[in-house]
Amino acid sequence: MDRLVEPLLGGVYAGDAYRISMRAAVPQLFEAVKEGGPLLDGVRRIQERAAARQQTGPVFQGIAGGIGTLPAAVGDAVRAQGGEILTETPVLGLTRTETGWAVRTDTRTIAADGIVLATPAWSAGTLLAAESPAASAELSGVEYASMALVTLAFRRTDIEAYEALRGRSGFLVPPVDGHTIKASTFSSNKWQWVADAAPDLFVLRTSVGRYGEEDHLHREDEELVAVSLRDLAAATGLTARPVDTEVTRWIGGLPQYPVGHLARVARIRDEVAKLPALRVCGAVYDGVGIPACIASARRAADEIASEIIATPTLVRGTGSEAGQ
Repeated sequence: MDRLVEPLLGGVYAGDAYRISMRAAVPQLFEAVKEGGPLLDGVRRIQERAAARQQTGPVFQGIAGGIGTLPAAVGDAVRAQGGEILTETPVLGLTRTETGWAVRTDTRTIAADGIVLATPAWSAGTLLAAESPAASAELSGVEYASMALVTLAFRRTDIEAYEALRGRSGFLVPPVDGHTIKASTFSSNKWQWVADAAPDLFVLRTSVGRYGEEDHLHREDEELVAVSLRDLAAATGLTARPVDTEVTRWIGGLPQYPVGHLARVARIRDEVAKLPALRVCGAVYDGVGIPACIASARRAADEIASEIIATPTLVRGTGSEAGQ
């Protein structure tokens, strides 16, 4: 548990494996364990079923240029269809109207046929406080973990002697080992676009922070770099000095999936469904990975579209400024 399950779940959810719901976080393993037998036997059955499907392709999949290019691409696609995206425009409130919703910002009020709340749980809870107190209370109860990513760039000539860095994508760190970092990704090995973009450099990153360990994120950047280098040296023998570093903090970035999380999600969706043409989606509900978030968004959009089509009084077809 401490050296296999804990680092795996801690790496994905930045959480505590003793709190995380197996059914919510790893449903395939949950179903395998229900069949009976030891945990490792369940893992083997999952592997055998995957092999039987003859899956091909790389172990890891990403986006050339990095995941950071995805929001811009989505934005371009929305604008190409005539959509409007407002940035740096916080929503201050949602109000039901006779024909849909009024979305209030600090500069305008927008009339909407339907609303998809693709926000962190606490934000959705605040926005729904007046219209659905029950959903708001459930959303406000979702806990989050924060983390920091420390990116380090080394000259390739300085790291060629380190066998532990060759041909590997990274490693996970069990909390019982007492180190600060919880994982390291060898980006230049894992992602071809990183290697191509900086052929003379070897780029890796470490992640710091688990649920309940937010104190690490208050350290200065220089200290996070220093502890990352110390832990990397302990794990790989690496003593080379980086030529460039960057620290990125992700505050409240990962929702926690404790035992009972799926029941909470069901209650949230039941309460939200009582509101006309409004749904929630995102990492809180069906998984923290990008495919799960996309599936969650499609589900929300499809349900709203079906509801609007079936309820003529909701159809406005304008999305115009309220009062115009």
